[in-house]
Amino acid sequence: MDAQDGNQQSQQLILGHNVFLLKHPDVPDIEKVRLKDEVLNSVKSNEMAPYYETLAADKVVELDQDVLDSMRAKNEEEIKKLDEKIADAEENLGESEVREAHLAKSLYYIRIGDKEKALEQLKLTETKTVAVGQKMDLVFYTLQIGFFYMDFDLISKSIDKAKNLFEEGGDWERKNRLKVYEGLYCMATRNFKKATDLFLGSISTFTTYELFPYETFIFYTVLTSIISLDRVSLKQKVVDAPEILTVIRKIPNLSEFLNSLYDCQYKSFFLAFAGLTEQIKLDCYLHPHFRFYMREVRTVVYSQFLESYKSVTIEAMAKAFGVTVEFIDLELSRFIAAGKLHCKIDKVAGVLETNRPDAKNALYQATIKQGDFLLNRIQKLSRVIDL
Repeated sequence: MDAQDGNQQSQQLILGHNVFLLKHPDVPDIEKVRLKDEVLNSVKSNEMAPYYETLAADKVVELDQDVLDSMRAKNEEEIKKLDEKIADAEENLGESEVREAHLAKSLYYIRIGDKEKALEQLKLTETKTVAVGQKMDLVFYTLQIGFFYMDFDLISKSIDKAKNLFEEGGDWERKNRLKVYEGLYCMATRNFKKATDLFLGSISTFTTYELFPYETFIFYTVLTSIISLDRVSLKQKVVDAPEILTVIRKIPNLSEFLNSLYDCQYKSFFLAFAGLTEQIKLDCYLHPHFRFYMREVRTVVYSQFLESYKSVTIEAMAKAFGVTVEFIDLELSRFIAAGKLHCKIDKVAGVLETNRPDAKNALYQATIKQGDFLLNRIQKLSRVIDL
């Protein structure tokens, strides 16, 4: 959103995440004191009067009227200067200078956190823009506004707009950047399968440092891949991927999480999984899907374990996972009832019996059912024709 120095994350998105943590019930109070200082310092240094009002209205910070009045005065002064530059460019300079002057005003509205005026000014800047690449850059600014405010409707429309622009042309670097933006949107809206495909397609070409660091990107890629890919694909695309191997050990518990699942070391997997839960819970994009993700990961790991057996004792499974028999019994009964696991529990014998569905038989039954439905429709139609 603000001008980036190559490989730096947008200061606005860092601010947005800090505000999310300030509102999070699981963040300790002593940590919130530090976060509040960071948020206020960022707001004051960027003269974010409109955003400061929003934070005060949401009870995130206490309103200081003197601070607000001071920031408003600076905002008005700066906007007046920008308007003068636009007027000067329109009277004395060329079209590109006019566009640059309008863009500068757009970026200032983004910087101070005035969402509506920023979007209006970006639309106005677009009318002064001819090159497809420059139009794409405006869409990226809009997408960053969307992620800052978690406005998924705005993000969805902007992604569609970007795809339409690429039909007119556009370079590969911007196309690859859009993949990461769309992948983040898919992950934040619980479309983990599509997010995985987009993230894996961007690993070797990642340049979207304004959204998050490369380590965070790998973190998201591994998490989404584990619940989206089959075992063979996970090995080829993630476990053995050189780009992932270079950074995965920098992220606490992630390497153990991935490799212990593939190596069937279930006790180590559960320990690593427990270490990752806090990171997932405190991530602004993953937090709304925390419970869903926890269920999906457990479904994957329990299914993988049961895949090797026709029947297995509950005690043996509990030992493999390093948990109690009672815990496994309760866990599996929930997943079986929800149709997530294809097995049944023999409580008397203390045994799990798998009953994996036969894919061919299921297809045959579906074909018969659809055929009966079609014949019924034909019979009803023939009656109507006879009448």
